[in-house]
Amino acid sequence: MQSSAFALSPSIPLLRSRNSNPNPRCRILSTFSAAKPSVAPIRGCGASGGLRTMSPRLGGWVQALSSSPSPRQDLVVRASSVPESAGESSAKSSELLQTLLLGSLFGLWYLFNIYFNIYNKQVLKVFPNPLTITTCQFLIGTVFVLFVWTTNLYRRPNITSSQLLAILPLAIVHTLGNLFTNMSLGKVAVSFTHTIKAMEPFFSVLLSALFLGEQPSVWVLFSLAPIVGGVALASMTEASFNWAGFWSAMASNLTFQSRNVLSKKVMVKREESLDNINLFSIITIMSLLLLAPVTFFVEGVKFTPSYLQSAGLNLKQIYVRSLIAGLCFHAYQQVSYMILSRVSPVTHSVGNCVKRVVVIVTSVLFFRTPVSPINSIGTGIALAGVFLYSRVKRIKPKTA
Repeated sequence: MQSSAFALSPSIPLLRSRNSNPNPRCRILSTFSAAKPSVAPIRGCGASGGLRTMSPRLGGWVQALSSSPSPRQDLVVRASSVPESAGESSAKSSELLQTLLLGSLFGLWYLFNIYFNIYNKQVLKVFPNPLTITTCQFLIGTVFVLFVWTTNLYRRPNITSSQLLAILPLAIVHTLGNLFTNMSLGKVAVSFTHTIKAMEPFFSVLLSALFLGEQPSVWVLFSLAPIVGGVALASMTEASFNWAGFWSAMASNLTFQSRNVLSKKVMVKREESLDNINLFSIITIMSLLLLAPVTFFVEGVKFTPSYLQSAGLNLKQIYVRSLIAGLCFHAYQQVSYMILSRVSPVTHSVGNCVKRVVVIVTSVLFFRTPVSPINSIGTGIALAGVFLYSRVKRIKPKTA
């Protein structure tokens, strides 16, 4: 569609022809023209779209312009694209944020574990009742879980009775594993307990071969040799060695690895809300219900203020330390599950090996545990074997 324009002087008001044109597409622009008066046809300004002639009285004040003015050559429209570096920088910042978050979780995992072992050992030294201590830790964890669910800080799972029956064996071995760990911590040094617990890969391979039919590779068997040898060397030279603490730590290894095997053997139909964190929360509650009656009948109620005062213990000190140990006990296991949901099991296993080294070193420094050179070498060999085991687990057997 063509259009026409008028040019007027900026000092003269807008002029209209006698026969006003109702067509809004006709436009008048202002400029001054000294051209000779003439009669100029204006296209497209009539009601019928035909030709109209301007009055000669307008003289040189009006000049008909071209109906289709040519576009200006100095104006060019260009599309601007977002530089690729912007997307790359955004991806790098997101990756950096995830790395910092994962590093913070590993730091919290180690920190909570250190505090748990230190405060738990301090309580068990003056209050050698592992059943009561373990029950209190499950109680603190249960209260924490119920608080989180009630306040909707974490979504409460929808659990069925069939799922509870499937989880029950896991809760039993989880209860026994933590009980045996506390029994060992009450008898021997923290560093020695964790040195013995470096034997976990050995029991994992053994139970997986017996109950799951998983045949270990030659490299896995090779990595178990330094683990067993290192633990044996450290045990021979351990100053705090006694058989009760040793076998309790071994029983802890057996029960915890049985839990891992059962989690593969027993297929639990999970809903969306039953993730690893909620599964651990349910296991904690079930462990409390399982252990509380046993504690009552075996040790009785010994954590009352009257009993502790009669034993000459500082009430505030033992209650505060028990509370911190219980909170750290639940927190480090929750963080462990959060890390496991972000990394591969092999990476988690390597992190667990580093965690054990950190706990052993900090406990030796804090409690000033006497360590002989041979004991240190044995512990180092065992931990190096654990690290080697976690690496060779990546090697998948070749299929024919």
